[in-house]
Amino acid sequence: MPSEQRSKLKILIVEDDFMVRQILRDILEEYGVIDIAVNGEEAIQAFRVAWRKDEPYDLICMDIMMPIIDGNETLIKIREIELSIGIIGSNEVKVIMISALDDAKTVVKAYSRGGATSYIVKPIEKERLINEMRVIGLLA
Repeated sequence: MPSEQRSKLKILIVEDDFMVRQILRDILEEYGVIDIAVNGEEAIQAFRVAWRKDEPYDLICMDIMMPIIDGNETLIKIREIELSIGIIGSNEVKVIMISALDDAKTVVKAYSRGGATSYIVKPIEKERLINEMRVIGLLA
C-alpha cells in the first residue's frame, strides 16, 4: 500500500466500454476496492446499496456517454440521493467525469448541472488520473 494513502478507497467505475473499464481498474486497483457499473442505472443502484451498507464510495469515475442513463443524468440523480440523506458540499462523493468529448459545453454541463468534482478527457493517462485524485483530496 502506498505510504501516501491513508486507507483503501472505495471506488466505483461507471463505464460501458470494456477496455476503458480495464484501464481504469488497472490504474486504480492499488488505491482501493473497485466496483463496476456498465451504465448509469447500475451506478445509481450501486450508489444506493453502498449507502445502505454504510460503505459509501470515496470516488466515482464515470463516463458521460453511456446507454440507458448518461453520466450527466446519473450524476444529477446521485447528487439528489446525497441531498435526500443530508450529504452536501465537501462530504459528497468525489466524481471524476471521463469523456471523449472535450468541448466547453460538455465540460460546463458536467460541472454546473451535475456537480462533477473533476473532468478528464480520454484517452485516460495514469499520471493525469492520479494527479486529479490528489487535486480533489483523495491522495496526499
